[in-house]
Amino acid sequence: MLELKPMISALMRSKIGAALLLIQVAITLAIVSNAAFMISDRLTYLNQETGYDEQAIFSVSVSTFDPSINLIQQYAQDERDLRAIEGVIDAAMVNWVPLSGSGSSSSMHTVPDPEIGSGVRASYFTTNEHLLNTLDATLIEGRNFYPEEVVHSDNYDTLPTKAIVTKDFAKELFPDTPALGQFLYQGNDAVEIIGIIDTIKGPWLNDSRPANVVIFPFNFSQPRSEFVVRTTPQQRAEVMAQVEQVLLKGESRRVIYGIQGLDESKASYMARDKLVMRMLVVLIVVLVLVTALGIFGLTLFNISKRTKQIGTRRALGARKSAIVRYFLIENTLVAGMGLVIGSMLAMVLGQQLMKVFSLPSLSFTFVLASALFMLIMSLVAAWGPALRAANVPPSVATRSI
Repeated sequence: MLELKPMISALMRSKIGAALLLIQVAITLAIVSNAAFMISDRLTYLNQETGYDEQAIFSVSVSTFDPSINLIQQYAQDERDLRAIEGVIDAAMVNWVPLSGSGSSSSMHTVPDPEIGSGVRASYFTTNEHLLNTLDATLIEGRNFYPEEVVHSDNYDTLPTKAIVTKDFAKELFPDTPALGQFLYQGNDAVEIIGIIDTIKGPWLNDSRPANVVIFPFNFSQPRSEFVVRTTPQQRAEVMAQVEQVLLKGESRRVIYGIQGLDESKASYMARDKLVMRMLVVLIVVLVLVTALGIFGLTLFNISKRTKQIGTRRALGARKSAIVRYFLIENTLVAGMGLVIGSMLAMVLGQQLMKVFSLPSLSFTFVLASALFMLIMSLVAAWGPALRAANVPPSVATRSI
């Protein structure tokens, strides 16, 4: 028999302690389940495939302050100089570096303005025919840009008329028809899709559509520019050490900086998310430990108040296992009520976090898993005091107070 009635009666006699523990368990479950879900979401985000060989690619930034330098010619020479370095597979000038958290995006449509058509937001590269090889992107349909299709300019008077897109973007913009050969529009400018590449990610991995990427053949020359370079992973460090000297040799009146591996750019971009994830782990550990100590303390307090009662039961023939079971079940009653209330609180908190911080909806699986973990934790926390109660000798019942 579970002897629920005497257990409930005993708890009612110390209802303040039981109520405080119940509230503590409920709040802990609500916070822990949501924190665990956020950690899982962050881990999925941090470990997502990017489509790049991050150990083989690096970027370099160039800032030019001398207005007499012909930037179009200079950047073309810089690309040739970078490709001439031993160990370099390819190099290309780009408007932003992948996975860096800084980039350009726009809404692409199937019809020109002011007509109303389907639109899809995508990040975009402006670059040349060398980018696909530099990023080691896999062309699955169509072709790469021809050199004569690349627009080299320091203004926007002439815009490209071709584009290469990722398969993810192509599928979203043209869900019912093949995207190859179709036109997309930025405002009134028609751009033909001549190639489709396998998945690569844009600058923002936490974007709702990080794999929506469009590549335009447009080398836009401005005082500050970026280059991406691909080597082998084994030669990257050696090549990176030579880049500044090589570029300054071609033109010394500028600043070369930001020489960084793609994996390092990604790590810098994700540093805040990693810090948040570590803080959530610490929060879970602290809350669970505090709750475990609360359960331990309440059980110990109840035992100290009922020492004579326990001795009486032992004198009447109660086995040690029955005493242990009694306190474990009593603890389960309090924790169980707290977990039920906490489960409801967890879902309410999850809805609020989804609205305020645009997080995914909390899966009830995490609530159940967290509740099961906390139930086991509560039994473990109560186990020691319950064993201590079982060792109370029967002679305690005969002592005078």
